[in-house]
Amino acid sequence: MDVSTPEAAAAHFAQRPDTELLYLARHASRYPPAVGAAAVAELQRRGLVPEAPAPIPAPPPTEAPSETWGQLLRQLGKGLFWPSPPYVAVPLLIDLNVLVWLLMVGSGVSATDPTGRELATWGSNVSSLTLHGQPWRLFTSLFVHGGATHLLLNMISLWLLGLMLEQRVGPWRLLAVYLASGLAASLATVWYHTGGINSTGASGAIFGLYGFMLALLLSKKMVLDKFDRRAMLGLVAYLILSNLISGLTGNIDNIAHLGGLLMGLLVAGPLAIFTMSNEQVGNE
Repeated sequence: MDVSTPEAAAAHFAQRPDTELLYLARHASRYPPAVGAAAVAELQRRGLVPEAPAPIPAPPPTEAPSETWGQLLRQLGKGLFWPSPPYVAVPLLIDLNVLVWLLMVGSGVSATDPTGRELATWGSNVSSLTLHGQPWRLFTSLFVHGGATHLLLNMISLWLLGLMLEQRVGPWRLLAVYLASGLAASLATVWYHTGGINSTGASGAIFGLYGFMLALLLSKKMVLDKFDRRAMLGLVAYLILSNLISGLTGNIDNIAHLGGLLMGLLVAGPLAIFTMSNEQVGNE
């Protein structure tokens, strides 16, 4: 039996009877592999054994549908504006600031360059009014902004810093420090600017959150290793100094920034930390 090549094996088995081929195919394990394969091939050629069906190719792996820009923007918007634990205070504060600006624009105030009179109408911190029967302006001025750019810059800072803090200290402590720092910023403004001022914006309250972050880091209430703590301290110090330096030029109220910073660092922040008892703030 010559099965040295596939051609020789095929020629040999083409001359063998069906019964011999069936026997060889059925007992192929007793013979060299080439014998069984050649017998099966000849039986298939004669139509006595069905050919093995071709394997069905596996379907290509389905890729998870990529998120569209619209979906990403909706998720970002939800994170920015929709209060959902652990982020409650920051979205609410952003919502309130944006709502006041939208109402101002809807009433006819310029979206980018409102006048001083328009800002005063909506509750800005005007010394002559605040100190003479309208102390509520110390708070309302925190939610009034002098245009879209002013609002956008403050809300980005509030979002980035606020979320980092709120996850660690909770919404109520963050809100308390924010409002206390904002009040201190407004008081510092009317105290320092004896000639009168018309002040607006959330930056004084945001500087209070910077102070709160510094208080957490300096008290070692925030659990970080030595290198991460130094890096975070350096980052916060850089942000504070860069904002104060930029405030030396232009129509920026650095006194409000300093008032809010000192309140968050020396008073409101330490008080909030005291209420945390023996808790430690993780870097989760």
